[in-house]
Amino acid sequence: MSGSAGGAVAAPGPAGRHRVAARTFLAVLWRDVFVTGRELPSFLAQVLIQPFFLLFIFGKVLADLGYVQGDYVQVLLPGIVALNGFLGAFQNTALPLVLDFSFSKEIEDRLLAPMPVALVAVEKIVFGALRGLVAALLMIPVGALVLGGISWRTSGLPVAVVVLVLGALAGASLGLVMGTAVPPRRINVLFAVVLTPLIFTGATQFPWPSLERLPWFQWICVLNPLTYASEGMRAELAPEVPHMPLAVCLPVLVLSCLLFGALGVAGFRRRALD
Repeated sequence: MSGSAGGAVAAPGPAGRHRVAARTFLAVLWRDVFVTGRELPSFLAQVLIQPFFLLFIFGKVLADLGYVQGDYVQVLLPGIVALNGFLGAFQNTALPLVLDFSFSKEIEDRLLAPMPVALVAVEKIVFGALRGLVAALLMIPVGALVLGGISWRTSGLPVAVVVLVLGALAGASLGLVMGTAVPPRRINVLFAVVLTPLIFTGATQFPWPSLERLPWFQWICVLNPLTYASEGMRAELAPEVPHMPLAVCLPVLVLSCLLFGALGVAGFRRRALD
């Protein structure tokens, strides 16, 4: 009896469980990052082709033809960088999640990992945001190449990075909401109904204050969290362009992260339990 009692292993306390969950979280996140490295060509094609042509047509072709003014690139490039970060995070969270909950068995392995279900959902958000952030940063050299140079206020770069991170987290959180709310057979409808309005109501091709003559459309753009990422980028990198105050953009982005994150985690838990 004494030998049996002496050989018993005590269950880990709360602190031990938290350490195990944190290590598991980092291990799963590193695995996803490693897989991205192996799929680098397809990832680059996904995040660069569409914004490259948006930059090329709006910033180069239309400018050379005289349909837009030469300083339009100061409006366009910050918005396209924000767009790439937000949509890159959205797509890289929503689409894999829909597949994971359909025929892929990977989600079951993650749910069996020694960490709470909510933390599995948070890992999806963090990983999607990382991919979105990389996609946004890649657009800076691409923009310089296509447009022939960038004249940004360098002192605004640190806060602009904060805006990009918040925009990517908001996009990934919204992707978690959509990825858990939409059944696999409706994934095409999701990208047709959600993605296009997100692109064209996010103030990426125009500054939001310039919509004063279209107040109904201005209010529609207010509902899109991408608007605040685009305007925050302009506020820091091209302050001569009309823009929303940064004091508005940052709180709304934080609120978007918290709201969509909470809704997404709740939806993830519901799907996981089903």
